[in-house]
Amino acid sequence: MAVVTLRRMAEGGVFDQLGGGFCRYSVDPFWMIPHFEKMLYDNGPLLALCAQAAVLTGDAALRKAALATAGWALREMRAPGGGFYAALDADSEGHEGLFYVWQREEVERLLAPDEYRVLARRYGLDREPNFEGAWHLHTFAALDEVAREMQIAESKAGSLLDAARTKLLAARSRRVRPGLDDKVLTAWNALMIRGLAIAGRLLDEPALTDAAVGAVDFLRREAWRDGVLHAAWKDGVARFPAYLDDHAFLLDALLEVMQSRFRPGDLRFACEIADRLLARFADGERGGFWFTAEGEDPPLCRPKSFADESMASGNGVAAQALARLGWLSGHTRYLDAAEAAVRGALPSMARAPQAHASMLIALDEQLDPVEIVIVRGEAVESGQWLRQLAREYTPRRMSVAIPADATGLPEALAAKSARGRTVAYVCRGPVCSEPRFKPEDLALSSAQP
Repeated sequence: MAVVTLRRMAEGGVFDQLGGGFCRYSVDPFWMIPHFEKMLYDNGPLLALCAQAAVLTGDAALRKAALATAGWALREMRAPGGGFYAALDADSEGHEGLFYVWQREEVERLLAPDEYRVLARRYGLDREPNFEGAWHLHTFAALDEVAREMQIAESKAGSLLDAARTKLLAARSRRVRPGLDDKVLTAWNALMIRGLAIAGRLLDEPALTDAAVGAVDFLRREAWRDGVLHAAWKDGVARFPAYLDDHAFLLDALLEVMQSRFRPGDLRFACEIADRLLARFADGERGGFWFTAEGEDPPLCRPKSFADESMASGNGVAAQALARLGWLSGHTRYLDAAEAAVRGALPSMARAPQAHASMLIALDEQLDPVEIVIVRGEAVESGQWLRQLAREYTPRRMSVAIPADATGLPEALAAKSARGRTVAYVCRGPVCSEPRFKPEDLALSSAQP
């Protein structure tokens, strides 16, 4: 169900067929015409999902959707210094969608005849207009169907379509652009960092990992001031003490970045963020976490929610990330807080389980902790091991390659040494294996979905 939904989203008008990235939502039952606003907080999670689904299924179209979404973020949303802006407006020149839609005559003028035939059949320019007298690109015909109708090879049809899309994107780039919301929001950046780290690792695209690392460095430099995380940054100024979601999403993102490229400083930063999360947001009596820090809102206005809304529940993400950080670092305070959050959420989950996907994942990982693979050794060989592990979709496994000479590690990690060669330790909960000396010795076992 999830894979079919992602495929249809990537084929539809809710996805920018030229420039990549997903619009906020569809306004019709066919997912053809979107509300044209593009939000960072939608595209980070969808980038991760498309990359995960591409690895799970081998579907080249999902891989292309993931890379196009990442390309949009890097091309249009990245701020100087490495952070990401918040959103693109739906309107340009006072009209919604004007930047994205086409007149048939304009497209015919820009493309060669065969390019136009493929693109028009694929995206519906051979039909009636679908948006206020213009055409918004939505996939109406499969590429193999277009190739059969044109009596050409599917690879040829694909090449013609790619050439047409490139020309239209270049022409579109000269239009008046939609308005840009140029705030850098910590929680939304964390979601994009997570997506880039997952896509970089699973799709073997180091540039995406570079972008994720760069955004982490931006937040640590600009939004983390004197041990306090801030929720927003703009024009060189960090504003507003951060909320639960900022801490939880950033902690989760740091765990993904460490799996793509381990840096001891990121682990220390993750522990600092986790400690601040516990100190400022934990409900010590009933478990779970308040959305705002103690003393920052009047008592009657301090919310605590376990349910997912337009973004995943901060409580659910915090419970997942704290448990994973606890098992990775060996710090039991994180494990205790994660368990307390899940226990505190049980009545809410029982009333409406369908609204608590994030908390249900946290509950699942409480009952059956994720598998953690620690690779120690020389950087190049360790990276090769990590790339081999990333070829499989294993959502219940964390894999971290730590250089043999890394220092400043928690005792639980420092004890897992390289033994003079690259080795791996497979841990589940508090129990770890003896060192394993070949990547093929790392059986998938229960790490599979």
